[in-house]
Amino acid sequence: MTMAKNIMIQGTMSNAGKSLLCAGLCRIFKQDGYRVAPFKSQNMALNSFITKDGREMGRAQVVQAEAACIEPDVRMNPILLKPTTDIGSQVIVNGRVQGNMRAMEYYRRKREYIPTVLEAYHTLAAEYDIVVIEGAGSPAEINLKQDDIVNMGLAKLVDAPVLLVGDIDRGGVFAQLYGTVALLEQEERQRIKGTIVNKFRGDRSILAPGLETLEKICGVPVAGVIPYTHVDIDDEDSLSERFHRNETRKLLDIAVIRLPRISNFTDFSPFERYENVSLRYVERVSDLHQPDIIFIPGTKSTISDLIWLRQSGLEAAIQKSAAAGALIFGICGGYQMLGRSIADPMQVESSGLTEIAGMGLLDMDTVFLGEKIQRQTCGTFSNVAGMLAKLNGLAYEGYEIHMGRSNMVLPPLVGSGHVYGSYLHGIFDAPHIADTVLQAVCHAKGIDADALSAFDGKAYREQQYNKLADVVRSGLDMDYIYRVLNREV
Repeated sequence: MTMAKNIMIQGTMSNAGKSLLCAGLCRIFKQDGYRVAPFKSQNMALNSFITKDGREMGRAQVVQAEAACIEPDVRMNPILLKPTTDIGSQVIVNGRVQGNMRAMEYYRRKREYIPTVLEAYHTLAAEYDIVVIEGAGSPAEINLKQDDIVNMGLAKLVDAPVLLVGDIDRGGVFAQLYGTVALLEQEERQRIKGTIVNKFRGDRSILAPGLETLEKICGVPVAGVIPYTHVDIDDEDSLSERFHRNETRKLLDIAVIRLPRISNFTDFSPFERYENVSLRYVERVSDLHQPDIIFIPGTKSTISDLIWLRQSGLEAAIQKSAAAGALIFGICGGYQMLGRSIADPMQVESSGLTEIAGMGLLDMDTVFLGEKIQRQTCGTFSNVAGMLAKLNGLAYEGYEIHMGRSNMVLPPLVGSGHVYGSYLHGIFDAPHIADTVLQAVCHAKGIDADALSAFDGKAYREQQYNKLADVVRSGLDMDYIYRVLNREV
């Protein structure tokens, strides 16, 4: 059996750009005629996705699969950790929940998952020409190196050459790269075949003396300098730049409540791509103002985040906006919050509460049960009343990931008037859905919806992946990358 060639991208730190660089390489190798698949043995993220066979995986590998023009497969991310508290996570293996573990318990048991990781990798590698592997955080976390299964430990297990990427935009990139190499053991250093300077702004010639010195002290070539670029591709969890941007309010203004344990915020990406629509992430009452739409997103801890919403004053502000006629839309945990009550008799969320009153904007109740619902869902909208009635007849698709069961759960949409909820992640992604929602709000405000313009999400995503590939290809020495891939260096 012929196995795929592999190449691994590791970083000097979290958010060095590993995920997007892997996505760029997936698209480049696809453009060059190869069958390519992404792989990350262990991902820690609250942004997740449900595959066609009902299994859960991290969205970073979904994005990379999309860049490679293939269907997401849970083998691409066999272990997913979804933080539930500061010291614990829900552990998902091969797309199925194994339970909640404290960090120390998981680290004690981590090596038990090596056979699962290797089976996922090897079966994937048997079907593709190239596997692009993503590491996690930094390989030089010397307190975590023992029993590593995601950085150098994995590279050894699957015999992968490594490219080490550093983020120059944060400053100190030479120290990042050299310091990481210096903290590695000799065998690990030998796996590093090149370094990459990521997110560079300016004239590359200014970098030349530093790059020359870096090559000497690290003992490997600089494989590329990738310029800083803006590509509109889903990114990872709390480090997302979109949370921190100062968005000026535009013709239509959308506020997404930034819950402490926000998950799947990519649900709202379609609304970011309209010139005359602002989309802001809000965590204080003083920043809410008077938006036309308020989205309450999913969360890994619905009850705890509802308590935060209540204590911060945002719950009262949302209720006031609802009374004033703003469109209120909750997804998954945000949908559950809109109801009359949330019960957790089995302590699924371990919040300490068995029941809490909801916001009372939807006439329904939710109970958490032990079994997680994981499935893709598609169909056609029907029986939608109120402001969003024009959704009727449009096709939708998305996926569900929830422990709660609500007594108003007819998919895909619940509500009327101007308060709605859904368990369906990705509900706005299908053609014309976001357009129709925005047009309804324009109609309510008495403004011309033509000012927003229509939007082809699929074509736009393809354009962004190709843009990313162009930037990565121009910044990397691709001849050298192929030599690394072919074990010629």
